[in-house]
Amino acid sequence: MTKRDFPKIHFYDQDFVDIYDKTWAWIQDYWNTGEEPGAIEGKFFADPGSATVKQFEAILSSFFLVYSNRIYQASPTLDLFYSRQEPSGAIRSVYSTETGLPQVEPENPEGLSLPLFAWAEFNLYHKSANKKRIKDILPILHRYTAWIDSVCKQDNGLYKVPLAATEMGNSPREGAAYPVDFNTCMAINALYMSALADILNDKESSFQYKRQYFSLKTRINSLMWDNEEGFYYDIDNNEKRLAVKTLAGYWPLLAEISNDERADRIIRKLQDPKIFGAPHPFPSLAVCDKDFDENGGGFRGAVFPHLTFMVIKGLEKYQRWELARECAIRHLYFVLDSMNPDGNHHRGKLWEAYLPFKEGPAVWPANPLFPRAQHLACDALSTICLTIENIVGLFISLPRKTVDWIIPNLEIMGIENLSLKKNMITILSNKSGRGWEIHMESEKLYYFTINILGKKKKTLPIPSGKCSMLIDKL
Repeated sequence: MTKRDFPKIHFYDQDFVDIYDKTWAWIQDYWNTGEEPGAIEGKFFADPGSATVKQFEAILSSFFLVYSNRIYQASPTLDLFYSRQEPSGAIRSVYSTETGLPQVEPENPEGLSLPLFAWAEFNLYHKSANKKRIKDILPILHRYTAWIDSVCKQDNGLYKVPLAATEMGNSPREGAAYPVDFNTCMAINALYMSALADILNDKESSFQYKRQYFSLKTRINSLMWDNEEGFYYDIDNNEKRLAVKTLAGYWPLLAEISNDERADRIIRKLQDPKIFGAPHPFPSLAVCDKDFDENGGGFRGAVFPHLTFMVIKGLEKYQRWELARECAIRHLYFVLDSMNPDGNHHRGKLWEAYLPFKEGPAVWPANPLFPRAQHLACDALSTICLTIENIVGLFISLPRKTVDWIIPNLEIMGIENLSLKKNMITILSNKSGRGWEIHMESEKLYYFTINILGKKKKTLPIPSGKCSMLIDKL
């Protein structure tokens, strides 16, 4: 097996394989090296030619860069933000690549962004097993969390932030004082800070963050859940719910805040064509909302790959594997069809946002720079991360030495030349004269769980070398 190459995927639709391969080739142009005097030094991921590097995009990019077989490291762009932490604990959302200084806008004076560093670091740990990194970054994230508490936390236990901190631009959420997404992301932060503390056996910190998580979970469920509508809403200064259904209401799935009955109710809305069940999953604003724009109009109906990624990861938390996969496949078909429209203007490009009812990039006449072409910080979540995790169906944990393969039915597919630290593995399924067979190659022992939904589930130790298994014999 080749040591220094990207993992190869196998799938019955070659178009999925081609766009996956092209994305890795494009990423080379997004790998910046700050070499100008006074500029940000070292390598980091950002749009080519951009004068800024953004916290939210750094976090999102880490979820696909972990699959690069260490050709592109996921951590340096995150470290760029950690290295700029202020004595107060503040880490701002945007920094200039030319000066390294924060760029703060009047509508977001503290430079807040969705607090998701801990989620990204937990994911990095399971793909790298680097315990020393957790030890190094946890104090930084402690101070960052304490800073957000000091500037945003109110007496009711919730976080009051400007809408600019939600990364949802022109979403029609005027009047929202306590956004459901930011507050839920603070719960996600607490959940994963507790998990990171557990890795270091820091029981006291783990307990404190668990307590913070359950406190937020209780408040979000009591103040933001509308039982009549079956949905999570932003609330205003008077703790009154604002009846605007946006995809922000799905962050509570990712935070595991909903019980099964509530999760069922909001998941059904993803399949309802009058709400979020548009042909291209998922519009950023409910179809039934008075401000919904079928041309996208920014966050008034456009489909954003990073929000679709968030919803699909939330579905996983409630074991909705089949729905998650179906939506990922449908989303990717729209992405592919949007690359080959009738006119040549959009040919061969990925887009920051898409139309909800047909193929093509979203339209927002008031903003001629929208949507950005080849905005890989978000697009590669679909073409790389969702492809590996939800379409091929592989979930990897290096510390546990496990690979789980969750598939709804057997198809010719798999992954080849995937680096698990110092272990290269290949897992491929195909049909032979003896029936469906899975071929595996590995340099070291690991544990493989195959879960063919509703039919078979089996965990087996996979030795080094080559081996195969017949599904019918499981």
